Amino acid sequence: MGSSVRELAEKTPTGRDRYIDLLRVASLGTVVIGHWLMAAVTVGDDGRTEVGNLLAVVPDLQLLTWALQIMPVFFFVGGFSHALSYRSLSRKAPEGSVYSAFLRARLQRLLRPTMVFIGVWGAAALAVQLLGEGGALLDVTLRLVAQPLWFIGIYLAMVAFTPPLLRLHERYGWGAFGGLVLAAGAVDVARFAFGVPYVEFLNFAFVWLAVHQLGFLRADGRLRVRMPVAMAVAGLAGAAALVAFGPYPLSMVGMPGERVSNMAPPTFALLCHGVWLVGAVELLRGPATRWLARPRVWRGVVAANGVSMTAFLWHLTAMLGVYGVLIAADVPLPEPATGAWWAQVPLRMGAAAALTALLVAAFRRFEKPVTEREFTRAPGAGPVAAAGVTLCLFGVLGLSMVGFGGLLEGRTAMLIAVRVTAPVAVGMALVGWLLVERAPTARRWR
Repeated sequence: MGSSVRELAEKTPTGRDRYIDLLRVASLGTVVIGHWLMAAVTVGDDGRTEVGNLLAVVPDLQLLTWALQIMPVFFFVGGFSHALSYRSLSRKAPEGSVYSAFLRARLQRLLRPTMVFIGVWGAAALAVQLLGEGGALLDVTLRLVAQPLWFIGIYLAMVAFTPPLLRLHERYGWGAFGGLVLAAGAVDVARFAFGVPYVEFLNFAFVWLAVHQLGFLRADGRLRVRMPVAMAVAGLAGAAALVAFGPYPLSMVGMPGERVSNMAPPTFALLCHGVWLVGAVELLRGPATRWLARPRVWRGVVAANGVSMTAFLWHLTAMLGVYGVLIAADVPLPEPATGAWWAQVPLRMGAAAALTALLVAAFRRFEKPVTEREFTRAPGAGPVAAAGVTLCLFGVLGLSMVGFGGLLEGRTAMLIAVRVTAPVAVGMALVGWLLVERAPTARRWR
């Protein structure tokens, strides 16, 4: 692996935006570390295991989410990359195969490790149920390990909507972003002022696609000079005002039992938070780019990018595995936020990092891109690919909500306005992935 990373780093084109690669790795890494730190696992006197949230135990720490809720940065990076990729493919591929080729190119390294993750955990959950095992931490694990898949589902939607939204961007520029911002604000007005049912779910699209649209603007060089300062100041001030005077909670991540969440579904406050974060990271572009010019630093970023999605998918498995070992070994778990709990944090996180590294070593090969293919005209490939990504999107989102527990019991979760079970969600994701994989008509390069 070392030699291949060195070769990839040395072959980096001079015009490549290395800062975008750093942001991709840093945003996923921050999410992983945040999940490890915020998990507050306790075992009651009855032996029942519960996984709480440190932010609920110490509400004052919720202010940290204004810096550490960094998923908007990942979606911003996605917009930048999708714009460049779609434009490149538009110049190479025949007109009838551009959309399907774009979906396959962008989703290859995302869906293959995701489907392996779903397959492994689905088989494990089925075996646990057939053998009559379970209890304690295992039942909680089967529910929680699928939760990060919501991010995959949102990202799938961003890829699917890139072509039409990129055309809007090319025609209207900042106006396209402004339209999405206004739509997100109108949704919150309808939700909180008029109590319109189910309207809040529209902001899964408007909020995240607005952040994604900022990536298009970045790709065209429109986030320069004073714009990042204006975005950071306006976004931070807007979020602060909405939290201070509106119905929005302080935390920018979901909290157990809260009446309103800024995350699920996203709110206008979260959009302001995303604008502030994008402005902030753009202000750091200059010094970060100079730092990335160092060969050793850049090799580290290249290596991390090659396994980042695999690490993200398996990091909760590793964390809960560490807690499982501690519980099985009768190691006392201190009360969350106590001095003993904080003293144990470095050990737990170090163990979770080591176990994640082992899981990455086992599954990283599925994140490698497959052989590049030659484009040919493929009538009907676009609708097939669109149907595939739609099925995959709803399947992955449904699974993130229902989890892997109770596969044979018909356990359901509400996906927008429809109830789904884990087997149905897995089936939709699998069929959708196969449609995306097979949509383009292509021949391998000789």
